[in-house]
Amino acid sequence: MYSVIVRDHIMIAHSLPDPFFGPASQMHGATYVVDAEFKAKELNEHNVVIDIGEAQRVLSEVLGALNYKNLDGESQFEGKLTTTEFLANYIHSRIAAVMHRTFRGMLKITLGESHVAWASYESEV
Repeated sequence: MYSVIVRDHIMIAHSLPDPFFGPASQMHGATYVVDAEFKAKELNEHNVVIDIGEAQRVLSEVLGALNYKNLDGESQFEGKLTTTEFLANYIHSRIAAVMHRTFRGMLKITLGESHVAWASYESEV
């Protein structure tokens, strides 16, 4: 299996309004390091998994729609608990929607919320 990883980051604000989340149920900020790992069993006709520049551009574009936003005020997240796992899936779905014509394989999105905690979502594109 071949893989290419590109990295970016986002800064968001949100709350997780459920007692389960303790202090995180209140409004707080988060800076996520976001890795997008593109995996393929075979290289394409250009001998790459994906064009790294295209992967970086699409990741940056998808994250740009979230960066510096209060997710509690965004209509697409109304009634949702915007956990790290949820956001990994959300970012995956947005990238997959853009890249489904130019990339076939597995895509794994990992959000690092601190130096000791990460969450990921992985699925085929």
